[in-house]
Amino acid sequence: MKPHHWPFDTVLVANRGEIAVRVLRTVQKLGLRGAVIHHAADRNTLAVRMADQAIEITGVTPVASYLDGAQILAAAKSCGAGAIHPGYGFLSENAGFCRAVEAAGLVFIGPAPEQIELMGDKVRARNFVEKAGFPVAPSAIEDDDPASFSKRAREVGTPLLIKPSAGGGGKGMRIVRDLSVLDVEIERARSEGSRYFGDGRLYVERYIENPRHIEVQVLGDAQGNVVHLYERECSVQRRFQKIVEETPSPALTPELRMKICETAAGIARSAGYRNAGTVEFIFGPSGEFYFLEMNTRLQVEHPVTEETTGKDLVHEQLRIAAGERLGYAQADVTSAGHAIELRIYAEDPGRGYTPTTGPILTLHPPQGEGVRWDSGVVQGGEVTSAFDPMIAKLIVRGANRSEAIARADRALGETVLLGCKTNAAFLRRLIRHPAFVAGDVHTGFLDANPQIAADPALPVEMLNALLAAASLSTRPMRDSADAVPDLHAAIGSWSN
Repeated sequence: MKPHHWPFDTVLVANRGEIAVRVLRTVQKLGLRGAVIHHAADRNTLAVRMADQAIEITGVTPVASYLDGAQILAAAKSCGAGAIHPGYGFLSENAGFCRAVEAAGLVFIGPAPEQIELMGDKVRARNFVEKAGFPVAPSAIEDDDPASFSKRAREVGTPLLIKPSAGGGGKGMRIVRDLSVLDVEIERARSEGSRYFGDGRLYVERYIENPRHIEVQVLGDAQGNVVHLYERECSVQRRFQKIVEETPSPALTPELRMKICETAAGIARSAGYRNAGTVEFIFGPSGEFYFLEMNTRLQVEHPVTEETTGKDLVHEQLRIAAGERLGYAQADVTSAGHAIELRIYAEDPGRGYTPTTGPILTLHPPQGEGVRWDSGVVQGGEVTSAFDPMIAKLIVRGANRSEAIARADRALGETVLLGCKTNAAFLRRLIRHPAFVAGDVHTGFLDANPQIAADPALPVEMLNALLAAASLSTRPMRDSADAVPDLHAAIGSWSN
């Protein structure tokens, strides 16, 4: 039943891929109309198929089209949308776009532009958090005195992590263990920051060796109520980008869990934060933790929180954007079981995680109890180099961590995607590694265990047979029951 008192009945999703599908599902479940923008490269995707209305946009490149705020606002007007959901990436943390949406009389499903600006600038965010009395790592900020930046960075001591002030996604970050190369690395980081973000400002902080990456999901309403929805661990990364996320973290005692989650809620409360957000921390081997950043949007890994808390985070975002109160207190938020998310990338881990492309000849996602598959690709589609190589997310839940790992292992073994190389077999090797099974990981885990990425060569005969079978199949796998066991058996024998 459509919430009749909400100020919008049509939501335009200003994004693509699996997050567009994810948002549309909740929007339509609530009885609202869901529209989506799309570039021609995405014309045959699942989001376009399931939307009530799809509006094609153009640009110099496919990515540029999704960054064209004026064109997106025109699309919203053309379909009668009263609200825009930005998903993640693209314009989701762009305060200027948020203001433009509000100036057009539409609802931006996210925080206020002032909150995006505060937390989007890593230096401003860090200073705000420190002044509010929350823990930050020892650091030096270029803006404080550019002339003495290098000197002050040296005084912080090694190892150092250089970071762009406007950065994100690992871009421009440099680890320095030898101060003799500090100035060279500062200039390299500045160059990358300018190239990726149009902003070369930097800061450095003490780099915690073998840290874990812990983040906390928060929700805040316009009336000042803030709660946390517990933590997620995102320590398994490559090139500073997450691959596996889980909750609860195997590293936290109940006391530490309460402390870090309450710290996150306190930061959000101090900022007067509204809507969904994630406060991220670096967690040291001795149990110390420091504020890293706050992401003012829905995270890629939000499904693991949904699986353990029972909260539909997109629904919560829509309610808050519509002006509703949270309607529950912290004591009402509970977490049960264990959930793990594995990001399925079109890439070759054995070749430095190089992105891959190709047609999706056959796609058979895993099924079964405790298995969720979030994706925007379909059989017959194509993976191109135009966008980020993540093509799906496999989310599993279990009564405990051991059961969740076992389900993830089984689900990866059942996954069939032919025509484009993915990291599915790599992920299976990863979650079977004794250190992962023991919960003994850190952000440098994959660098310390390069053998996990070394992909066993698939015999040419098997590859040819699989591709031939896939190319002959013109129907979804569920309509080709005889083919499924053979393909699963072939893939399973290779990835075991």
